[in-house]
Amino acid sequence: MLEQVIGILSKWTIPFLVLFIPTFAYFKGVKVYEEFIEGAEEGFKIAIKLIPYLVAMLVAIGIFRNSGAMNIMVGALSPVIKLFGIPGEILPLAIMRPLSGGGALGIATELINTFGPDSLIGRMASTMQGSSDTTFFVLTVYFGSVGISRYRHALWVGLIADFTSFVASVYIVNKMFG
Repeated sequence: MLEQVIGILSKWTIPFLVLFIPTFAYFKGVKVYEEFIEGAEEGFKIAIKLIPYLVAMLVAIGIFRNSGAMNIMVGALSPVIKLFGIPGEILPLAIMRPLSGGGALGIATELINTFGPDSLIGRMASTMQGSSDTTFFVLTVYFGSVGISRYRHALWVGLIADFTSFVASVYIVNKMFG
């Protein structure tokens, strides 16, 4: 029953929002098309400023993965997470997700292709991919593009949020499908 409700909600949420937001704005007197064009123009300017930060971040991620540092980290942490009943196969995704959305998507795709989309690991990967963010990417690219150099507590808050989404993904998927 709950799976059917989730299926229906997930199928209709995006189309509802795509229709509701512009309709609501129109009735509020907002010039929807003009605002869209203005936002697109501003977005293009920001995208140009992001390129150097994006290149630096992608190089750092490439070094992390290709140097074997991620494999070392996975090897060290696997015995610990298995004590809590967490499948070790999901750990590379948990490590990569705060670093790179593209890298994490590649790992999630590999997990889903290997274990299947309806497997426990496939569902954990999907839930984790959808409920967490790329903390280092956000800090590097977005904060850097607007000139914020002192992150204060943003890094730790982001990493705590990533850890929380990892634990919640494992817990919820185990409760619903385990």
